[in-house]
Amino acid sequence: MIVGVPAETKTAEDRVAITPAGVQEFVAAGHTVVIEKGAGEGSGFTDELFEAAGAIVQGSVEDLYAQAQLILHVKEPQTRDLALLTERHVLFTYLHLAAYGEVAAGLLASGCTAIAYETVQKPDGTLPLLAPMSRIAGRMAVQAGAHYLEAAAGGKGVLLGGIPGVAMGKVTVLGAGVSGWHAIDVAVGLGARVTVLDVDSSKLERVEASFGGRVETVYSTRHGVRQHVGEADLVIGAVLIAGQRAPILVEEETIANMQCGSVVVDLAIDQGGCIATSRETTHAAPTYVAHGVLHYAVGNIPGAVPRTSTVALTNATLRYGLALAGGLRGALRQFGELRPGVTVVGGVITNTAVAHALGLPSETLESRLGE
Repeated sequence: MIVGVPAETKTAEDRVAITPAGVQEFVAAGHTVVIEKGAGEGSGFTDELFEAAGAIVQGSVEDLYAQAQLILHVKEPQTRDLALLTERHVLFTYLHLAAYGEVAAGLLASGCTAIAYETVQKPDGTLPLLAPMSRIAGRMAVQAGAHYLEAAAGGKGVLLGGIPGVAMGKVTVLGAGVSGWHAIDVAVGLGARVTVLDVDSSKLERVEASFGGRVETVYSTRHGVRQHVGEADLVIGAVLIAGQRAPILVEEETIANMQCGSVVVDLAIDQGGCIATSRETTHAAPTYVAHGVLHYAVGNIPGAVPRTSTVALTNATLRYGLALAGGLRGALRQFGELRPGVTVVGGVITNTAVAHALGLPSETLESRLGE
């Protein structure tokens, strides 16, 4: 199969969907990899490295799409890519369609088959292709929050770890999943006072077992969210319902009651955001102020560390990409966890959670594939 790897076109997105090492695996399996010229430069992978690995570097993205059958991407396709997708393509990428209705419309119009990294789900509920980027986003959330708490960056001038004789800053994490866990880990490492809220008691128990008294665990209620968000210097929204729009956990009134110069990082923004005052930002303009509170809501946080992110992503996606290059039906038989990831087939949504979030009809994957 011919596998196409276009350059990312989302603002300040420097990741690429494959590494040279990943290209070698596809070539060794008998496939052809065509990569857009310059696609890997932001991640530190030159065209020469890809050519040495066996890829064909293509200067024309139109020719790339015309040749390729399987398209490997990182972020949801932008206008350029949507115009080039057709029914002959299988697109494998992050989609987050619950937050991007216009992308869903473009994919449906194209007739392609689109498989979302973020809803590939194993029987135990884990999300193997979302997890690596969630780990990075969780860690970066605290890093970004600590920076924007600095007075020069617009914050209230709080050092999260404090010093002897001066109280440490308070971090409130909403959600104890993968990204929340890694945010907790970094915040604890910086010496902050950390509180985590979740409705899953088993997750809170795991936090308690790992961090002990260094983290306060709270069952999430409206009252608890208002209290602990209101007291926080840094709030990290880290909730996720696979395929669905994120629930709004923090009301605008709660944000208005926070101290001026506090910081909010909404990691759920690519699923619509879990904070009422959030709107998506970019790495080029990452923050804005609402009710005196600094908001950081970049939709592709891991794109700020593209080298790390590209390697981590390829490590996770490679086995599935190789299977898909052998044919969609065979890949679905080999890796059943791909089935919930198949989101659009031939102009129809096949993931019910995504269809519900968008208010659109859906069909079963089995019916679309004639199984």
